[in-house]
Amino acid sequence: MWSPCGLGSCTPPCPVHLCPWPTPVLGWPEGACVCVCVCVCLSVSHLGRGPHPGISVTRLTGSEPLTILPLTLEPEAAAQAHYKACDRLKLERKQRRMCRRDPGVAETLVEAVSMSALECQYQFRFERWNCTLEGRYRASLLKRGFKETAFLYAISSAGLTHALAKACSAGRMERCTCDEAPDLENREAWQWGGCGDNLKYSSKFVKEFLGRRSSKDLRARVDFHNNLVGVKVIKAGVETTCKCHGVSGSCTVRTCWRQLAPFHEVGKRLKHKYETALKVGSTTNEATGEAGAISPPRGRAAGKNCESICCGRGHNTQSRVVTRPCQCQVRWCCYVECRQCTQREEVYTCKG
Repeated sequence: MWSPCGLGSCTPPCPVHLCPWPTPVLGWPEGACVCVCVCVCLSVSHLGRGPHPGISVTRLTGSEPLTILPLTLEPEAAAQAHYKACDRLKLERKQRRMCRRDPGVAETLVEAVSMSALECQYQFRFERWNCTLEGRYRASLLKRGFKETAFLYAISSAGLTHALAKACSAGRMERCTCDEAPDLENREAWQWGGCGDNLKYSSKFVKEFLGRRSSKDLRARVDFHNNLVGVKVIKAGVETTCKCHGVSGSCTVRTCWRQLAPFHEVGKRLKHKYETALKVGSTTNEATGEAGAISPPRGRAAGKNCESICCGRGHNTQSRVVTRPCQCQVRWCCYVECRQCTQREEVYTCKG
């Protein structure tokens, strides 16, 4: 069983730096990355086998996290469209009620689930389990107390927290707007285009939306802990950005607002916590489901971790020629000029 770890001391905030993607991955755009330092950990429950008919697990979509659901809004009155959008999602009664309060929640839920699933697939692209969430294996995984299950809960809550905070600052929600931190001039920030991401509202919403069952239920406590890990990682990545205003560049007035770190940075922090997860024990040792089957890794790109990903079955090596931008220079003003360089690289794929 995996137990909650103690909170250690954080290192000083990491410096902000640019880290453009070498190649497009899973549809993520090029952009700046922010290094964040986190003092939270993942924990999962490892429950033994045996029947337990009364268990009920609360997840991001009510029945399971990271379930990408289609959401196509039909042409109809705007006042009723979001009601039907919420009804089409697999939500529990309380979650559906919260969804119907604000027209922007349904769209944000779908965005959060999709974003979390993509990041999960990216972080586990070179692992034996590459965030496969299809068929019976998905339901089986979510019922068991694996480290991967803990990551799914954490990345789901982090995705919802991030997407909701961004939706507030973008004006897509009726019940929240820009961040209203007491130490920031929020009105001026809005005037100068510095609308902060509303993390206060989103974290409160997520904690209520995901809910918490009886403290006597070990699995519920562990799931709730992992949900909070996702929220804490989002909070740890918040940065304060300031802009000066005045005559001739003087800083007569300084406007500040808070921004969230890119979600890819959140995914990296959670992947690190996944790798250092701790066990917790259960005195009852009750099971929550049977393990399912997953297809072998045949044909998967293995990177440099062939032995682990291919499960000892061996791998194939292929050589190919690729063309990539190189020797890039910034030209005034304002574009980047690159040459096209050709190089040969080796690609490793798993055998059957």
